[in-house]
Amino acid sequence: MGRYFGTSGIREIVNDKLTPELALSVGRALGTCLGGGTVVVGMDTRTSGEMLKRALVSGLLSAGIDVIDIGLAPTPLTGFAIKLYGADAGVTITASHNPPEYNGIKVWQNNGMAYTPEMENRLEAVLESGNFKKAPWNEIGTLRKADPREEYIRKALGMVHLDGSYTVVIDSGNGAGSILSPYLQREMGNRVISLNSHPSGFFVRELEPNAESLSGLARTVRVMKADVGIAHDGDADRIGVVDDEGNFIEYEVMLSLIAGYMLRKFGRGKIVTTVDAGFALDDYVRPLGGEVIRTRVGDVAVADELAKHGGVFGGEPSGTWIMPEWNLTPDGIFAGALVLEMIDKLGPLSELAKEVPRYVTLRAKIPCPNEKKGKAMEIIAREALQSFDYERLIDIDGVRIENGDWWILFRPSGTEPIMRITLEAHTEERAKELMEKAERLVREAIERI
Repeated sequence: MGRYFGTSGIREIVNDKLTPELALSVGRALGTCLGGGTVVVGMDTRTSGEMLKRALVSGLLSAGIDVIDIGLAPTPLTGFAIKLYGADAGVTITASHNPPEYNGIKVWQNNGMAYTPEMENRLEAVLESGNFKKAPWNEIGTLRKADPREEYIRKALGMVHLDGSYTVVIDSGNGAGSILSPYLQREMGNRVISLNSHPSGFFVRELEPNAESLSGLARTVRVMKADVGIAHDGDADRIGVVDDEGNFIEYEVMLSLIAGYMLRKFGRGKIVTTVDAGFALDDYVRPLGGEVIRTRVGDVAVADELAKHGGVFGGEPSGTWIMPEWNLTPDGIFAGALVLEMIDKLGPLSELAKEVPRYVTLRAKIPCPNEKKGKAMEIIAREALQSFDYERLIDIDGVRIENGDWWILFRPSGTEPIMRITLEAHTEERAKELMEKAERLVREAIERI
């Protein structure tokens, strides 16, 4: 990991590590790497967005880059605008699901895919060197404002079709999704009830859409007798879903359902997910002609594999979905439209969810200083392979061992000084037994360094 870029761009506390000076330098570095062309810039609702966006735009202009400022925009809209305007890159000023004191800078390629770690490393190198391109006075970039929302809605309506009309509750979490998600659902012919849709930058709920943070949405769905509840994080690249009975649908179940629906829609094909996704997905999509490919954690790895294998759908068990026939940018808003189409064609979510197998998943975090992670993983890999009776090993991102009815993933966190253990088994008893052994192995490995 570089000095600035983590697993999802730059993400830091504002005016601590993430300052206008850094945003200016990132703009200059990106402009230098591109050498010319056009960049789309959007931001989420955070109070620091305008400050950081203006600094970044100044850096781009100084390097001779033309900028299209789309203002307040969810990440999916930035990805859409890059292709719409034929831009060479895009930038979203966002910290996604982090608390409001954070912000970040995420860079996108011209195909809508996030910058790969290799591309971020090149940016880092220019950033470190301070050797920026400086355009002469008559070649400084131009700045124009644009609003691609109408085009986004028009294109989405051309791809998603409903026979009926539904009551949808949308919880935008005071994030950037509030300017687009409720409007798309209304244009689809649905009755829309909006929650937390004033884009203030002061977040009423925790931004990560999970069962706890969406209790208000679940209550509203029940009271209003709605057909579905849809929630987003700060930049709406994720989706959380509440069914018609007011129950939050676990990420793994929702991932399986939508992957299955995409297979029904497009026929046989490859589904891309990450190493921390469970067996339910494989078991659910196999009868529908789906083949599951696992890759590193992070939307860029999923998008990369989708492009490589020509997959029909990619998603992480965090509510991050990529629909390649739409775009390679994770898009919680278009995902919401697809959920409605699935309900329209297949029936109520509460019924559909019963078809997905449920297994026991356990997760643990064990403190581990960043400087010890590499050595700890070497010991863990060696010991795990000796201690557990496994049939299959996947080591593209941490170490995942599988044996028929269980799997364990040992992985260092990309954002915190911890080691993560994720495992799944068919019974509670077996899961606890495996976790006890796995935790002991990790603690001993860290102690030995």
